[in-house]
Amino acid sequence: MTAAQTLQPETTAAAPKPSKWHEAWQRVVTGNAIISVLAVVAAVVVGSILIAITDPDVQEAASYFFARPMDTIAAVWESVAGAYAAMFRGAVYNFNADSFAIGIRPLTETLKFATPLIAAGLGVGLAFRAGLFNIGGQGQMLMSAAAAGYVATAMDMPFPLHMLAAIVAGVAAGAVWAGIAGFLKARTGAHEVIVTIMLNHIAVYLLAWMLATQGVLQQPGSSNPKTAPMAETAVLPPLLGPSYKLHLGFILALIAVAVTWWLLERSSLGYRFRAVGENPAAARTAGISVGRMYFLVMLIAGGLVGLAGVSQVLGTETGGFAGGIDAGIGFDAITVALLGRSRPLGILWAGILFGGFKTGGFTMQVSEGIPIEIVLVVQSLIVLFIAAPPLVRAMFGLPQPGKPTRKQRRIAKKEVAA
Repeated sequence: MTAAQTLQPETTAAAPKPSKWHEAWQRVVTGNAIISVLAVVAAVVVGSILIAITDPDVQEAASYFFARPMDTIAAVWESVAGAYAAMFRGAVYNFNADSFAIGIRPLTETLKFATPLIAAGLGVGLAFRAGLFNIGGQGQMLMSAAAAGYVATAMDMPFPLHMLAAIVAGVAAGAVWAGIAGFLKARTGAHEVIVTIMLNHIAVYLLAWMLATQGVLQQPGSSNPKTAPMAETAVLPPLLGPSYKLHLGFILALIAVAVTWWLLERSSLGYRFRAVGENPAAARTAGISVGRMYFLVMLIAGGLVGLAGVSQVLGTETGGFAGGIDAGIGFDAITVALLGRSRPLGILWAGILFGGFKTGGFTMQVSEGIPIEIVLVVQSLIVLFIAAPPLVRAMFGLPQPGKPTRKQRRIAKKEVAA
């Protein structure tokens, strides 16, 4: 045995063991949650660049940049800081308000806008966990709105029975509409993306017919394609009084988050959903009926998206609604589910974030003259960055999962050279 061979075991045994803090840090930087956070950060940075480029004061200062560069830097700072300060005032707290009650109103508006996004995002995220791509949120919301609106305008019941009946009708309609796609997927193997897209189109034109037909949804005595106002006994009551628009739908969305979390993480049905989503062939081998899981998960997902339609009809558009009641929420829910990594708690915070983008974007546009399209670009960039984790990791210098870090490669090279 040579001297090198004799010393090798001692050298290996003396190699320093990574500390617990180092191991924890490695789990953080190689996990998926950090990607969502950094995707938002990167999108905000790009949005800041766009805000500065489109600002007239920055453009004017840039024309003499080499003569007085600090003027351009100051203009950029004022433009970006003013824009995001306006967003904060419009989405969280208006520190220019005369009282706390008035200053907190933007936060209640954010939560109101977040309510349907959270519910619909849960429906999309639940389907994602089972390996299905539910992009039929628009159609599910429209059918839910039609059912809840019909019960709220055509029936006469006392409160809260009327409200409960409208909620159940809306959730059931969303579940049935999504269940069609789940049934076709289970029985015929039809791709859920194509089926849900077609169901979206059917729902749009079916609702248009309902709104244009007397005796169905159209307001009696009117020729406009719009419903009558919702009966007061069916409306979701406000949570903080008549001065705020935040309604009971937000509490229902929080309950939906808790139920969805329990379903996925604590129930045997949720375990089967996740097993099918991870590997349908292995799940089938283990005795799980994959087709039945597809049908059930689409039913539940459609019911969650239907809750979003209910909150729109009975909480936000109580004066009657037209064909655009979904307001793009069915497609925004896909972004919310992606940002939340299809986890109920992640979807909750993602929905609140996008609700803040919506309310704060209006304030940016009004007070600072920032085009609302900038906010839409930021939202789109978030989706782009989330869809490309290697890009985000490369931008921020994070290690790629399964690949050695630069330090590990240097150590390996030294060992090989030795």
